[in-house]
Amino acid sequence: MPNTYQPDQIIRPEILALSAYHVPPAAGMIKLDAMENPYPLPLALREDIACLAAQAPINRYPDASATSLKAILRQTLAISDDTDILLGNGSDEIIQIIAMAVAKPGAVVMSVEPAFVMFRMIATFVNVQYVGVPLKQDFSLNIAAMLAAIEQHRPAVVFLAYPNNPTGNLFDEAAVLRIIQATPGIVVIDEAYNAFAEASFLDRLSRYSNVLLMRTLSKSGLAGLRLGFLLGSSAWITQLEKVRLPYNIGIMTQLIAEKVLHHADVLSQQAETIKSERTKLISFLATIENVEVYPSKANFILFRIPAASQIFQMLKQRKILIKNLDGTHPLLTNCLRVTVGTPDENAQFCATLHALLTETV
Repeated sequence: MPNTYQPDQIIRPEILALSAYHVPPAAGMIKLDAMENPYPLPLALREDIACLAAQAPINRYPDASATSLKAILRQTLAISDDTDILLGNGSDEIIQIIAMAVAKPGAVVMSVEPAFVMFRMIATFVNVQYVGVPLKQDFSLNIAAMLAAIEQHRPAVVFLAYPNNPTGNLFDEAAVLRIIQATPGIVVIDEAYNAFAEASFLDRLSRYSNVLLMRTLSKSGLAGLRLGFLLGSSAWITQLEKVRLPYNIGIMTQLIAEKVLHHADVLSQQAETIKSERTKLISFLATIENVEVYPSKANFILFRIPAASQIFQMLKQRKILIKNLDGTHPLLTNCLRVTVGTPDENAQFCATLHALLTETV
């Protein structure tokens, strides 16, 4: 019989060294860990979607170009005709498409640290060097360090989340523009939390030929559909389309997203409610002694608290699931991240956290 190789003899060592992206079980929990919109769609809209599902020709492949969906995206977001659209199965697939397309020998993918973990993970997946430039202590851009790293490494891609995840802050616009001007490759602005931010680089696309803008509908209320999209000039999008797998956007995602986008005001109203609740949550956290709460323009709040990992576990025991970032990066020591939920969910989180801190004093 031939020799049978084991995974560690076949799989690349950098993959063996990774831990899989962990999604904790959340059944029966108040789920405030994943930056989801907590509100369901209105009943009438859900009934319309049920009719769409009943009539969908799921025995056929979906429209490979998603032409109708792209048209409503263009209309809803006022995307100019000289900007092309690439669709992905969530933003993750778009990051992977970009990383695969630029993965020449010696190529570098760059971002800040801490940042969205998939920037680093996907660079590893496609076997390209990743360089993370630490933010300042207050999570603002260290522009001098960024410009020095760009000069040294000449990155093919710089990923910048705006607002940043997991910190929630918007980077200084002038500093981002300096990075765009200094980067020899492309700069991908990840605006996953745009619905809550009141700021965008969308109007800069026509001015900077090396800028691509990435968004998703996941944070706005359609996380289950897994729809992300990339905006940019046809010179870039045409090449990236070659890497996109055919039929990557399923027929149900196309039909439902298109239907919901015809009622985009529903998502906008929900975003306004989330922003209002965000203000209340920040105010509550700011009143707690020894807690440092950071400004947020996203649908989550980062805060630093003594014994964060212990507090996280105690909340979890009480069926409240948030995100423990303690130990994930030196700048995030004793940091927790809570997603803005419904008023009732937020009230339960606040009351439970207050009770725990009172007990442990």
